[in-house]
Amino acid sequence: MAPSTSDRSALVRRLRAAGCVFAEDEADLLIAAADSPAALAALADRRVAGDPLEHLLGWAEFGGLRVAVGPGVFVPRRRTALLATAAEAVAGPDPAVVELCCGSGAVSLLLARRLRPRWQAAADVDPAAVACARRNLAGLGVPVYEGDLFDPLPAHWRGRLDLVVANAPYVPTEAVELMPPEARLHEPTVALDGGSDGLAVLRRLAGEAVRWLAPGGNLVVEVGESQVDALCAELARGGLVPTVTRSAELDAVAVTARLGWLQGPLPTA
Repeated sequence: MAPSTSDRSALVRRLRAAGCVFAEDEADLLIAAADSPAALAALADRRVAGDPLEHLLGWAEFGGLRVAVGPGVFVPRRRTALLATAAEAVAGPDPAVVELCCGSGAVSLLLARRLRPRWQAAADVDPAAVACARRNLAGLGVPVYEGDLFDPLPAHWRGRLDLVVANAPYVPTEAVELMPPEARLHEPTVALDGGSDGLAVLRRLAGEAVRWLAPGGNLVVEVGESQVDALCAELARGGLVPTVTRSAELDAVAVTARLGWLQGPLPTA
């Protein structure tokens, strides 16, 4: 549809008044997504009411890819591209790769294109996320398991994974209510709430990763700047060797933790 200039201007003003920082870009995306004036009005009403733009469009841009998302699914953030870049840097040739807390599967989708893994899988505890990730990864033949962290993975991969990537929840419980309404009201709490200090899930992940990584394999996670020292100490206590990667442009921090060759379990047949 092609609304008049005045109609577009009115939509931009309405979006800006609702607090949409990139009102012009959002107006164009909503216009492109609507097939009638009535549909556009409905989308605009929902956006002004606080629905995430990505849920209205049905997709989010991530790493140059269009990733399907929907209501109740965590929307991949731009900053999480650093997680994928840090993972790619340590992956090695033909890696066995798993993404935990996968949400929409956006990181898996990007790594599948960049790494050409010999085996790849993803998992999430939330059924809505699993269904969404399966849609995104179906064409790549990447299985998506439903369950808590490593629990649903095939047991024969224990001690044989080269790369485990996770954008696990790391927002402290008390800070969840301070998040923007788009996240707080429309994304699953399980994807946001990391416990009292934000590290509850990451601690469990660090403890379990040493049993699933191959010797020399890497765990790569996203974390907040204020949590870096505590997380690195936790990883080191578990026998992992942490390295921190930062991006001022993305306002992001990724921590890579390598399992030493003398510490890891031997691969099993």
